Amino acid sequence: MILSYLDGQYLPLDEARVSPMDRGFLFGDGAYEVIPVYSGHPFRLAEHLARLEKTLAELRLPNPHSVAEWAEIVARIVAGNEWEDQSVYLQVTRGADAVRKHAFPATIRPTVFLMSEKLATPTPEQIERGVAVVSAEDYRWLRCDLKTISLLANCLLRQKAVDAGCAETVLFRDGILTEGAASNILVVRGGVLLAPPKNRLMLPGITYDVILELAAQNAVPFEVRDIREDEVRAADELWMTSSTKEVLPVTTLDGKPVGDGRPGALARRMHALYQDFKNTVMRRG
Repeated sequence: MILSYLDGQYLPLDEARVSPMDRGFLFGDGAYEVIPVYSGHPFRLAEHLARLEKTLAELRLPNPHSVAEWAEIVARIVAGNEWEDQSVYLQVTRGADAVRKHAFPATIRPTVFLMSEKLATPTPEQIERGVAVVSAEDYRWLRCDLKTISLLANCLLRQKAVDAGCAETVLFRDGILTEGAASNILVVRGGVLLAPPKNRLMLPGITYDVILELAAQNAVPFEVRDIREDEVRAADELWMTSSTKEVLPVTTLDGKPVGDGRPGALARRMHALYQDFKNTVMRRG
């Protein structure tokens, strides 16, 4: 049994029910977070809740809980599920209204839902060999910095990768790298780690922050700047990062090798640094 939370109740996931008039169902009107949990410890919960608060504020959707209340709900979900490492999904919608209309209800009663799954990270084979990706024009909306549940464009772009037998779709907007369909993308050229700047066209990733912190702490040179598409295609190394992908090297882009077609030295080093950080910091809370 998977324990979930819905509007004040802790119950088995297969018993959770929401109204068909919920605006999350009708309009994708809501926000979400995915919080990795290591050895029972939610990682950077405060940062995830701050990102949630920003998204809710921009959506003009009242935050239904204080930080302490969120922390208690997350802790009970983690304790109530069996996996040592988990991925907690948290969603807030604007709730149900009596009629279907685009304008906000006069009275907003947010729907709050949480569930947990086993945290799935890259396999040793993926780390050793790297993965293949495809590219596409980024046709999503202009507020990709908000973690909203309106993810149809992301789903279509991710399916493009699945159809090609690849792990991800790398996105470009007007010739500039933004991110992946469900990940941040980092580039290595000439021994320098390049990261796209945080703006409205990409999600500010928590794992993205960790990678740059580890780079700064371990004398890995890096730059945060716009990265042109031609720089990505001529990269020595290309990485995917997210709470589930961690540091995953990309070795093929649109059927062509990245660098020499094998995970690079800096990817291997950063992966080792990340695993050490995970074992010495994340797992200890």
